[in-house]
Amino acid sequence: MNSDWNYPTTMWVGKDRVKDLSIACKTLNINKPLLVTDSGLAKSKIVINVLNNLKENGILVELYSNVVGNPTGTNVNEGADYYKKNNCDGVIAFGGGSGLDVGKAIAFMSGQTQSIWDFEDVGDNWTKANSDKIAPIIAVPTTAGTGSETGRASVILNEETGVKNIIFHPKFLPSIVILDPVLTVGLPAKITAATGMDALAHNLEAYCAPGYHPMADGIALEGMRLINDWLLEAVNNGSNIEARQNMLTAASMGSTAFQKGLGAIHSLSHPVNALNNIHHGLSNAIFMPYVLTFNKDVIEKKIIKICDYLELKDRSFDGFVNWVLDLRKKLDMPHKLSEVIDEKDFDIDRLSKMALADPSTGGNPKKLTEDDMKIMYQHSMTGELFK
Repeated sequence: MNSDWNYPTTMWVGKDRVKDLSIACKTLNINKPLLVTDSGLAKSKIVINVLNNLKENGILVELYSNVVGNPTGTNVNEGADYYKKNNCDGVIAFGGGSGLDVGKAIAFMSGQTQSIWDFEDVGDNWTKANSDKIAPIIAVPTTAGTGSETGRASVILNEETGVKNIIFHPKFLPSIVILDPVLTVGLPAKITAATGMDALAHNLEAYCAPGYHPMADGIALEGMRLINDWLLEAVNNGSNIEARQNMLTAASMGSTAFQKGLGAIHSLSHPVNALNNIHHGLSNAIFMPYVLTFNKDVIEKKIIKICDYLELKDRSFDGFVNWVLDLRKKLDMPHKLSEVIDEKDFDIDRLSKMALADPSTGGNPKKLTEDDMKIMYQHSMTGELFK
């Protein structure tokens, strides 16, 4: 399954391709990269081996690993300062979504003088950036979920406001991506499941988003087929390299497709990720059937097309929702938000305001109000799907 792709960027795909990381650095004229990852991964054999391999091949790599699960502006600013202090000339973003998002943001902020929040994905804010000062990026995902390796943005938590902001620039898209399934083999089953549902949410919402983008639709459909075929196998048999490779591919496809748009699954997720520190893939999995049934009257025809493509037994809207519910059950995932958030910690008014303001809201198939967000949150707490 090893191959080289050139869409949406240069991608080196296959078993043990991480050993080509030094070649990627030399291709991009990076002599002293900053490898950005989370603190747990930094201590792993995977990262230790990568650092040793780079040094053996003449690459003077530095390491920054102060990255948390829902990454913050502080992580990015610290990393950018470390990058400049050590005279680095490129970034290797390594890990799950947090490591990738922070790595990309460090490469971006290493050459900017304004605050990172000045580049939030609103209007043409990205044009304020000094494009010539953005460092080259190599991305190496170790989870199959966010697809941040093929994205042109990072999701970063502003600790002062408690809001997750999307920071965008076209040059956030890494110049080289390495998709090596071996790096995901050690992922625990629960993380494999949650990240897999994140990838499903990306492909699903991209396909259902309004607007004309047949390329994104085609990628999203095939991404969902790969997930249907391989997610359970990746969870139940984590050493299956073919399953791991296909899930990595599906995750990258989801991020490629969602340039078309996302929707309320993500709008509802981002606030609970920020305020309640819930894993993003887990929250997406919980919200998925509530948002689907809320949007039913405007997405039913599209959902039936997904059923046809996935060759589901029941090729109806309800059949697809039942497929989602059954998949979550097989993955041992909660049905209700109240299973992971205590009622006393659930500020529905604040969450609803944040959800409405989230950039993903604009891509939802239905126009949404704050009351709509509140109703969907309420249903997700009680477990009652919309009729």
